[in-house]
Amino acid sequence: MAKVKHDLLTEKYTEVHHEDDFNFNAPHTFEVRKVDGNGYIEKVHFQEGAIKEHGVNGVMNEDLIAMVICRLDHFQNSEFACYENEMAYLKLEEALLWLRKRTMGREQRNVEGTHTI
Repeated sequence: MAKVKHDLLTEKYTEVHHEDDFNFNAPHTFEVRKVDGNGYIEKVHFQEGAIKEHGVNGVMNEDLIAMVICRLDHFQNSEFACYENEMAYLKLEEALLWLRKRTMGREQRNVEGTHTI
C-alpha cells in the first residue's frame, strides 16, 4: 500500500494508504491507518469497472461524498456549527452536482455504466 500524499493532510493521527497495483486507471482500495502503527481503522473499497460490465462491487465516489455531507449537516445542526463546516458542506454538494452532471451526460449518450466514452 502506498501512502496518499497531499499538502493539506496533516497525518497527526491517521494516514491514508491505497493499493499499489490497480486496474481501471485509479486505486480502488484505501485504508485509513493509525499513525502509531497499530493497524488500520477502516478500509474502503470503491467500484471496480463499469457497473453494467462488472456489477456493483464497491462504493461510488458519490456514496462517500454523501456520507461526509450527512455528517457535516449534523454538525451544522449542533453546537459545533461553524463557517468552515458550512463551506465544506457547500463544496461537497457542488462536487456531487458535478458528478451527477457527468452521469446525466453519460445517460443521454447511452454509455452510462459502460467503459465507452
